[in-house]
Amino acid sequence: MAPIKTAICSFGLSGRVFHAPFLHLHPGFELYSIMERSKDLAKATYAAVRTPRSLEELLADKAVGLVIVNTPNYTHYDYAKKALLADKHVVIEKPFATTVVEAKELASLAAASGKKLSVFQNRRYDSDYKTVKKILGEGWLGKIVEAEIHYDRYVPALSAKAHKETPGPGTGIVYDLGIHIIDQALQLFGMPEAVFADLDIMRPGSQVEDYMEIVFHYSSVLRVRIKGSYFVREAIPAYTIHGTLGSFLKKRADPQEVQLVAGALPGGKDWGTEPAEEDDSQKGLLHTEKDGQLIRERVPSLQGNYLEYYDGIHEAIRNGQPLPVTPEQGIMTMRIIEAAYDSNKKKTLIVIK
Repeated sequence: MAPIKTAICSFGLSGRVFHAPFLHLHPGFELYSIMERSKDLAKATYAAVRTPRSLEELLADKAVGLVIVNTPNYTHYDYAKKALLADKHVVIEKPFATTVVEAKELASLAAASGKKLSVFQNRRYDSDYKTVKKILGEGWLGKIVEAEIHYDRYVPALSAKAHKETPGPGTGIVYDLGIHIIDQALQLFGMPEAVFADLDIMRPGSQVEDYMEIVFHYSSVLRVRIKGSYFVREAIPAYTIHGTLGSFLKKRADPQEVQLVAGALPGGKDWGTEPAEEDDSQKGLLHTEKDGQLIRERVPSLQGNYLEYYDGIHEAIRNGQPLPVTPEQGIMTMRIIEAAYDSNKKKTLIVIK
């Protein structure tokens, strides 16, 4: 079966680092076109690629089967809707949309047209998250009572990209970093009954939220905290999970983004493998008990691989298999985000409806 001819809507960091290399190498896809309004940067790396100058030109090409919407957040709904109406399958960079209403409309449109629609939640394929998921899945910690997931950075300066620092739909840390770990928390623990959020601005001159703490409340004895800040120079564990039997702590150490930014191509036995450290500090720390025996040991991380996402997309389009990230999961994430902003505004717990 012929590869799926795929178009990317921009060639900034997202297109250049997180999409093009994987689509170029995956035998099930043809990196067919990359939209650039005036430049020709893509051709320097992918000589055969077409470079449409507008979304309309990109979508008018009947050969295109899949469109990657990786433009600024506020355009996701509009671009994805136009792509679906043009009879294309669509992958949307996070966030899925900027509102629940938009997300539901896109999901309904995809269902009505018979086209595949998915959200690019690549952090499900990080080595650290995959390792946490494995530990929880194997029941090492017993019944989970508390979890804290961080996505922190030390970036006190404002972004040079104006759309990231201008107040409006889809801006701020919740839509940037938070959406990754909201998705992960939902995958690990399910939909909470209520949410409480504290969102604020810390950087001098910033006009968008750059600090977040969102607490998921469950009917069982479980609290899950989602936290992020741009003022964390010394990183603490990204995952801290406590259960009735023990605890698991894991740093954020997946190397894929660093490898990709440096120009490395994905693949090979060492791809997505966390670097070995003499003190094993990158490995997760498991402190628990099994069969009455106390265990405190470092756990090697699983291999990360963003290519697995596109494996799933290919199987969904060509063989009717389930999508790696469904529109329904994207809607769930948007429901949490809207509840978080409502909670921050009203300074109260918001029940998820």
